[in-house]
Amino acid sequence: MSDYIFGRVLTAMVTPFNEDLTVNYDVAAKLADHLVNNGSDGLVISGTTGESPTLDNEEKYQLLKVVKDTVGHRAKIIMGTGSNSTLKAIKDTEKAYQVGIDGTLQVVPYYNKPPQDGLYQHFASIARSFPELPMMLYNIPGRTGKNLEAETTAQLAQDFDNIVAVKEASADLEQTAKIRTLTPSNFLIYSGEDFLTLPMMTVGCIGVVSVASHLVGNQMQTMIQAYENGNSSGNPTNIVHLI
Repeated sequence: MSDYIFGRVLTAMVTPFNEDLTVNYDVAAKLADHLVNNGSDGLVISGTTGESPTLDNEEKYQLLKVVKDTVGHRAKIIMGTGSNSTLKAIKDTEKAYQVGIDGTLQVVPYYNKPPQDGLYQHFASIARSFPELPMMLYNIPGRTGKNLEAETTAQLAQDFDNIVAVKEASADLEQTAKIRTLTPSNFLIYSGEDFLTLPMMTVGCIGVVSVASHLVGNQMQTMIQAYENGNSSGNPTNIVHLI
């Protein structure tokens, strides 16, 4: 695993279902094991890729327990516990914290469209509630309707030691570069778009929260390592054509 707190390739794991639409926990365990054996440094559980809007709380935390028991000793486990309700985000994070997680993914509040100060206060309230729990911000304005601006990300990173990373899915390389310029060197920027992983690394990103890594996790690791080793034109970058 990478020396970085969460690693380089984090897979936003899908949630397997049975034909009756109940969660298939046996397949989830097998999938988690497969991903960790094939390039994933960590897994993001109950993100939107994992059908979090359609899972109830019992399903989410049972899924977390299954994945943690299966691969928690070999990979970082991060859980999406964000909400457009600050109180709900805190309560959901508390439940996940009790089960045991290595970090929490907190999405920009969707639909509400708060101003930047409102976004700051939302994330600050969660960070204050769990000072020892590493927190990754998640900026995806195309789905939330609101952009988390670079200055707000930087202020949060400066004010809270446990706000350690951002999943930046704005597809804005200029904004990513600005975040890198404004934040401490140990603040981690992850691409939130598979196809932008390599371009974002040129402006300060250190890895990706990936969906493609379900299929090409090892190749994603190879591409990232090749870039870090100064090879930005060789065969490893052919992974771009797969995603």
